[in-house]
Amino acid sequence: MTRRRALALLGSIASAAAASALLWPERPAGPTGAWLADAGLTARFDSIAGLRIRYVRAGTGPTVLLIHGLGSSIYTWKEIIPVLARDHDVVALDLPGFGRSDQPPDLSIAVYPATILGLLDRLGIARASLVGHSLGGAVATIVAARHPAGVDRLVLLDAAGFSLGPSDRPWLLRLLASDVGRVLTRLPRRRFFVTLGLRQVFYDDRKVTADRVDEYLAPVERPGATEALRSLLSGLGAGAFMPFEDAAKQVRAPTLVVWGQEDEWIPAHDADRFVTAIPGARKVLLGACGHMPQEELPAQVSRLLSEFLTLS
Repeated sequence: MTRRRALALLGSIASAAAASALLWPERPAGPTGAWLADAGLTARFDSIAGLRIRYVRAGTGPTVLLIHGLGSSIYTWKEIIPVLARDHDVVALDLPGFGRSDQPPDLSIAVYPATILGLLDRLGIARASLVGHSLGGAVATIVAARHPAGVDRLVLLDAAGFSLGPSDRPWLLRLLASDVGRVLTRLPRRRFFVTLGLRQVFYDDRKVTADRVDEYLAPVERPGATEALRSLLSGLGAGAFMPFEDAAKQVRAPTLVVWGQEDEWIPAHDADRFVTAIPGARKVLLGACGHMPQEELPAQVSRLLSEFLTLS
C-alpha cells in the first residue's frame, strides 16, 4: 500500500469514526427538578399573552422579578431565590422557548416584554424590581425604559442588549443559527452541545456538574425546543430592541450592573456601555467569574442583590 493510499484510508477511518460519534445516541437527561422541592418551591403555570408560562413565587415584601438568559430557566436562580425571599416577594419565570414554558416555533424576542408585564399584571403586581441575566438583562432594560412607573430598581447581570447582533455572538450561537446548525441540532448530540456551552459560560469547569448539565439538557430535549431557539436567534438582528442604546438612556430606575470579569460570551467592557447609557448606574466586576455569576458566585451575588434592593 502506498503512503498516499494509507493516508487516505486513515482519513476515511477518522471521518467514519467522527460520523459514528455524531450519530450515536447519547444518554438522555436524568431526573430533574428536585431542587424546587428542596427550596420549598412549587412550579405554577398560567397563560400569558397566549402562551403557557411556568413560574415560581416565594417570600413576602417588595416584589423582585428574576429573568433568566438564553438557554436557561428558573433553575439558574436556585441559590438566589431562597436568600432574596427572606425580605422580598420573589417571582421567577421560564421565558417562552425555555424551561417548561411553551416553545412556539415562531418565537420572537418581541414577546418577552409582553410576557413580563402580563405575568406581573396577572399576579396583581403594580411595581417590581427587575433582575435580568444575559438576554433577560436586555428584556429587563426595555421594560424599565418603556414602563418606568412599574419598575422600582434594575439589576443587570452580564446583560445582552448591546451584543444582540449576529457578529457579536459567541461562535457556538452563530453555529446553531447557521444552516450547519440546522443539521447538527437534528443529531442525537444535544448533551454534547449543552456541556460545551456550559463550559464556555463558566469560568470554573468544576461547576459544570452532571446534575447541572441534566437541568439544562432536559428542556432542550423537549419537542420544538431547538426550532424555537433557532427562530429566536434568527430574529436577534439589527431590528431587535433597536436602537438599544437609546432605550437604555431612558431608564430612570436605580441600576446596578454586575459582570463576571472572565465572561467569554459578553465581554466585560459591555458593562461600561450600560453604565454610560443608564443615568446613575453603578458597576461591580466579579473576579474569577464567567458569564453566570448567579450560579458561579451565588453567595456574593445574593449579597449584592440584597444590599442594592434594600437601599433607602
